[in-house]
Amino acid sequence: MKTNSKYKYTQKIAFAFLAPWLIGVVVFSLVPMIASLYYSFTDYDMFNAPQWVGMGNYIEMFNDARFIQSAKVTAHYVALGVPLQLIFALFLAVIISDKIPGFKIFRAVYYVPSLLGGSVAIALLWRQVFGIDGLLNNLLSSLGFTQFENISWINNPGSAVNTLIVLLVWQFGSCMVIFVSAIKNIPDTLYEAAEIDGAGPVKRFFKITFPMLTPIIFFNLIMQLISAFQAFTPAFIIGKGTGGFRDSILFYTLYLYFKGFTQYEMGYASAMAWFLLIVVGLLTLVLFGTSKFWVHYDD
Repeated sequence: MKTNSKYKYTQKIAFAFLAPWLIGVVVFSLVPMIASLYYSFTDYDMFNAPQWVGMGNYIEMFNDARFIQSAKVTAHYVALGVPLQLIFALFLAVIISDKIPGFKIFRAVYYVPSLLGGSVAIALLWRQVFGIDGLLNNLLSSLGFTQFENISWINNPGSAVNTLIVLLVWQFGSCMVIFVSAIKNIPDTLYEAAEIDGAGPVKRFFKITFPMLTPIIFFNLIMQLISAFQAFTPAFIIGKGTGGFRDSILFYTLYLYFKGFTQYEMGYASAMAWFLLIVVGLLTLVLFGTSKFWVHYDD
C-alpha cells in the first residue's frame, strides 16, 4: 500500500511540473487549431458572428487568381531554395570537417546567418543590397557589367523571388552544423580503407560520406521544407519597401496574412492555413514513403 501511495504521489508531482506546458499547449495550440478549423467553414470577419458556408472558402480559393499566384511563388521558392540550401550546407560541411585550422571559428561564423536571416534587419539589408544603387549593382559595375546599373533586382518581377531564394540559401548554418556533427561520427577506418584501395576524394564522398549522411539529409530536408513553406518576414519587409506588395513575391503566408488581418476574411484565411497544413503533410508523407529507396541506415 505504501508503494502505491508513493507512486501516486510521484505522479501528482510529475503532473504538477507538466501542468504549465500542458496548459500552454491546450490554450495556445489545440484550442486555436480547433477554432480555425471551424472558422475555415464559415464566413467570419472577426467583428460579426461567423456564418456557416461549408466548403465555400475552399472552393473559392481555387477560383482566386492571387491564391494560385501565391501557391506558384511559394512552390518555386521551396523547390529551388531548399535543395540549393542543403547542397551548399553539405558542401561547406565537408570542407570545414577536413581538419582545417580554425575549424571551430569557421563553424561559428557560418552559423551566424541562420540566427539573423529571418530578422527584419536582414530583410532591410537585403532590400538595399539588391536595389538600384545596391551592393550587387555596384559590384557588377566595377567588373564592367554596366548594363545592370539601372536594374532593381527586388522590383524586377523576373528576379524578385530569386533574391529571396538567395537569402534562404544564405541561412545554411543550422543545416551545416548538423552535417558537420554527422560527418564527425563517420568512422575514419572507412576512409582509410577506401584510400588504400585508391579511392579519391570525390569517390570517397559518393561511396562513403553521402550514403552515411542520407538520414541526416532526410532530416534536414523535412525541417527546411516545413520552414520554407512558412516564410513570411523577408517577403513582407522587402515587398513593403518597394512601393507596394508585388505578386512576384506574394508568398502563401503573406497572402494569408492579407486575407486575415487586412481584409478581415478570417474564414478564408483559416481555410488557407488548413490547406497549407494538408499540403505540407502530404509532401512529408511522400518523402517518408520514398525514403526507403535512398535513405540508408546502419542496419
